[in-house]
Amino acid sequence: MKSSFRKLLLSVAFLACASIANAQLPNEKFGKPSNMEWDYVGWGDAVDADAIILCKTMNVTYQLSDQVANSNQAFSELGPENIDDFGKNQVDDGNILVKYEFRLRTKILKPEGAKHANIDITYFDLNDKKLIVTDQIEDLKVRVFTKNEKGKVEKKNIPTESFVKERVDDNYMVIHVVVPDVQPGSIIEYQYNITSPRPAYLYDWVFQESIPTVRSKCDINIPAFLQFNMNVPINKLIKPNVEVGHLTYDSNRTDMKKGKTCTTNHYTIVGDYILPKGHPLKSNAGDGAVEEEIAIFTSKIANPNVTVPASMPDGSTHLRVK
Repeated sequence: MKSSFRKLLLSVAFLACASIANAQLPNEKFGKPSNMEWDYVGWGDAVDADAIILCKTMNVTYQLSDQVANSNQAFSELGPENIDDFGKNQVDDGNILVKYEFRLRTKILKPEGAKHANIDITYFDLNDKKLIVTDQIEDLKVRVFTKNEKGKVEKKNIPTESFVKERVDDNYMVIHVVVPDVQPGSIIEYQYNITSPRPAYLYDWVFQESIPTVRSKCDINIPAFLQFNMNVPINKLIKPNVEVGHLTYDSNRTDMKKGKTCTTNHYTIVGDYILPKGHPLKSNAGDGAVEEEIAIFTSKIANPNVTVPASMPDGSTHLRVK
């Protein structure tokens, strides 16, 4: 009897895990919430939440210029046969930009969840007029989707005049976005881009929020000559993957029919069905403080020297994963 009951419990647990693993995920393309997202009210303990994050993504890539400081040769021409010629040269930071695309979609489930429609966007902005080292935030768009009594989807764009900028300190600015008139069932979308002239620094990515998250994903394509350490959250629901990728250099050379490329370390880190750690939804909440699960990329070198391009036939990389 006990054995049968144990088998039954194991079967139920297996089916519960399988249902989450095989459940339909939110649409990563922004602009039109899917039917699944309109119907979705959470899973397990998440059904008690005031709001849920349906999908949040960060895509990062580098924009490279085909030149190296103090050299008459193009960086894309660097190879094992001429590496000694480049030994004293450095990558010109002014020719490398980091391009970010951020997307966030949140659904309000209860009246108390309206506060989760508001967000703060923090970005680097050096408060020094003599130095032009500032991240540019662009194309900030906020939309609210609701369904009327007839079930028709209505979309409202939040005007940029309602965004408020505030300086946090000498290094950072924050944009406060308050979304009015949201109600249970409303879906809010944020999207914005950041262009950064700081190739050796990357924004952290937070997987675990104060409310449940259905899908959190960061996709980062890093040139192999930039060496980073990556700290991935220890969470079985967060899965990192790395593979060899490529980036094409921007070039004004008319004698090139095909653009030169460099090898990259292409990271994809995905977290699905993540409950807040230490949140009151959990029995071990304690004081209710939320501990964030963060993926951190730390540069080993502030001004990277030119190194031999990555040669990775076996899938190994220049990055050390902790």
